[in-house]
Amino acid sequence: MKIVDRNFSQTLERAEARANAAFVESRARRDAALGAVWKEVGGAYAMFDGIGSPCTQTFGLGLFDEITNERLDEIESFFTERGSAVLHEVSPLADPSLMPMLNARGYQPIELSSVMFRELGQGDMNGIAKHPRITTRVIEPDEVELWARTSAAGWSTEHESLGELMFDFGQVSAQCEGSFPYIAELEGTPIATGMMFIHGDAAMLAGASTILEGRQKGAQNALLDARLAHAAKLGATLACMAALPGSQSQRNAQKNGFAIAYTRIKWQLFP
Repeated sequence: MKIVDRNFSQTLERAEARANAAFVESRARRDAALGAVWKEVGGAYAMFDGIGSPCTQTFGLGLFDEITNERLDEIESFFTERGSAVLHEVSPLADPSLMPMLNARGYQPIELSSVMFRELGQGDMNGIAKHPRITTRVIEPDEVELWARTSAAGWSTEHESLGELMFDFGQVSAQCEGSFPYIAELEGTPIATGMMFIHGDAAMLAGASTILEGRQKGAQNALLDARLAHAAKLGATLACMAALPGSQSQRNAQKNGFAIAYTRIKWQLFP
């Protein structure tokens, strides 16, 4: 049984932080005028991907190095100088001194997420389930727009206003250095997407989206099998992901062998 301690949390949080940093770097290459940038302060990754972007926040605060008021000043200035809210994803295994510091500075908890993991081994290399009607593959360089459109179509089914936003995010995400954008096709028609990013021996999974017509056909299970097999072949020993507690994404992950490592809190500064 995997022991969920501070060292393990560092592995999980750094994998997600590196995936998000790669996204910010991809954004900076695509749209220099936006000023997308990230920096490390006291072991935390502070990232700016534009005002209101879900990537504009920190990961790893208080988990790697000591966090002082001076370091929090530096991080807060990084965001406020760019006109952004100040947000931190904080592991429950961060230094206990961090919580009273955040409370004293005017932060409030605004969101929870389940951080999940699954260990990988030899048995994952060939996949787990068979999906005879579904094929999966990493996209070709000239299929970025196809991947982004498919991803956005899945999101816009539930939240119509997210369509163009997720199309933009998809184009940035599919061009991240070190990423593996997967697409699932039903008899040749794209119906679902999934993303994988490798950092060290950990594979970060994200980008799950399925168009309305493609649901309940096994596309996401096929994408999960393909990514886990690919990760294992590349030498990864761990797969991880994050989801809203109790969401369909969490339930799907648990059905496929993922365990919840811990529940993480997102904090926002309210001056």
